[in-house]
Amino acid sequence: MSEEELIKIHIDLPNHWATGGESMWAKPLGDNLYQIENVPFFAYGLNYLDIVRAESDSAERQPEIKELITPSGHRTFRVIFRKHIERQQQDEVLNSLKEFSISYERASANSISLDMQPSGDYQSVFDQLDELLKEDILGFETCEERVSGSFDDVPEN
Repeated sequence: MSEEELIKIHIDLPNHWATGGESMWAKPLGDNLYQIENVPFFAYGLNYLDIVRAESDSAERQPEIKELITPSGHRTFRVIFRKHIERQQQDEVLNSLKEFSISYERASANSISLDMQPSGDYQSVFDQLDELLKEDILGFETCEERVSGSFDDVPEN
């Protein structure tokens, strides 16, 4: 798919620990439906190839994601490598996860979103990331929905 066929859609994340919102590439499907075409870096409960409903209140604004329509079956993990872990070692870790049907996108030098295909082994990926956490190589989080009906994090009290 060419980039010309994709547009940016947005999600507000006022309670997120790292950002106030996120834009994602999406393929317009018509009737305010869009297929997410990248791995989300911050939103919870959204994954690569999910179909969402998004609407814009003006032509100048990106469509805002309102709801998940059809989950793709993909799952997302977010990884932040410790600063002392060099790029070569990061690549070795990331490549070792490919056997579990994992691909990835970098947000920065140390921050990566992992996409697990529906055929992947979630528990094996979780266990391997947990072991790397214990070895102080990285931190990670799973990206399931945190608040029912929201793609945001839990509000601080």
